[in-house]
Amino acid sequence: MLGAVPTMVLFLVTLAAYRVLVHTPLTKVLRERYTKTQGAIESAAAAVAAAERKTMEYEERLQAARAEIFRELHEHLEKIHVESELALAQARAAAQERTATARTAIEDSMLVARRELDGLIGELSAEILKRILPAGTAASQGPTSQEQAG
Repeated sequence: MLGAVPTMVLFLVTLAAYRVLVHTPLTKVLRERYTKTQGAIESAAAAVAAAERKTMEYEERLQAARAEIFRELHEHLEKIHVESELALAQARAAAQERTATARTAIEDSMLVARRELDGLIGELSAEILKRILPAGTAASQGPTSQEQAG
């Protein structure tokens, strides 16, 4: 057993040297690398989250802009619709007014024509009677055209 003591001491010295020279610096380097890698991953995750927030913000703005455009388009179309309805109503009113004026003018013309025809009927009857009947009987048959006109 005494012969094993120097081997044990040498083993312990080698173990201490390994810890001081290799294990501790290697652990330190691995820890630094891990923190740097983990920091980069966390930084990338934060950048992705920020990008997603900005994307959502841009999408909300885009949606709001589209809604505004559609609202303005709807208002414009509604305005055009109201204007066209107003123009149509004015055109209808003007057409009805012209129709009423034309109808009145036609009725007036018709009344004048009837009066003229009524006057002509009496004259034509007298003329027909005068030509068909002999001169003596025509006077005894009815009034002359001058009597009917008066």
